[in-house]
Amino acid sequence: MTQHGRFPVKLPESTLADPITQQANLSSALAPGTDSTITFPEEHDDPRVSTATGGLWGFIKGVAENPMVKSVLDKTKHSVETMITTLDPGMVPYIKTGGELDIVVTSNKEVKVAAIRDAFQEVFGMAVVTGEAAQSNIAPQPVGYAAGLKGAQERIDSLRRTGVIHEKQPAVSAESFIEELLPDKWFDIGCLIIEDPIHGIHLEAFTQATPVPLQYVQQAKSLTPEDYSLRWSGLLVTVGEVLEKNIQNVNRTDWHMVFTGMSRRQMIYGAAKALAGMYKQQLPPRTV
Repeated sequence: MTQHGRFPVKLPESTLADPITQQANLSSALAPGTDSTITFPEEHDDPRVSTATGGLWGFIKGVAENPMVKSVLDKTKHSVETMITTLDPGMVPYIKTGGELDIVVTSNKEVKVAAIRDAFQEVFGMAVVTGEAAQSNIAPQPVGYAAGLKGAQERIDSLRRTGVIHEKQPAVSAESFIEELLPDKWFDIGCLIIEDPIHGIHLEAFTQATPVPLQYVQQAKSLTPEDYSLRWSGLLVTVGEVLEKNIQNVNRTDWHMVFTGMSRRQMIYGAAKALAGMYKQQLPPRTV
């Protein structure tokens, strides 16, 4: 059998040249002053890479300002807030506190402040609503619409006079009074006013009328001396005090639930929401 042997193959000398020698020859060919036809493309910045001031922050801001993205973010924010307030209703005032609207309520009683806060935040979306104790300078139990309005206004005026609030501070005041709407038929009514000196707005609203049995009104009258200095505006003893003494488990400040099934806070909230709605309509349009 024929065997195939291996024979050496002679390669050209150029192929076997030392790599270092080849690099030296290439460098000499490209040395300055020599005629070389080899050129390299100039480096250019990638137009897709932004060199504008802001970098990543500018990109994020641009995305956030996109109307579609903003709509999605708003809906997400609303969904999260709804979930939180559903699980814990007590978080509502904290989430909705803020914005440009700043209201002072002329009372530090939670039944008034909370009702008015809820109403204004419902109408405006966000609002800062706080309470400050104020004096009405009229009888504890006002009688008649005029006395109720005067008592509510006096509370605002007293806070401005004493410097508790600024003279231009928007304020909401609430005052309850009784009125004989029909012969021998008395009703408890709440008067709410808002005063905004900056925009020249002054509005009034009233709660629903809650019936007060005649005998309790007559008792409050009998407990008020004829020479009582504030008799012109009302009575020395409130109907709430009389009801508390005569009816078991009745609180002088919130007896409305027993007679109507609605709390005083609910009644104030209803009137305050109407007041906030009228106020919003009279405010000048916001400029962006």
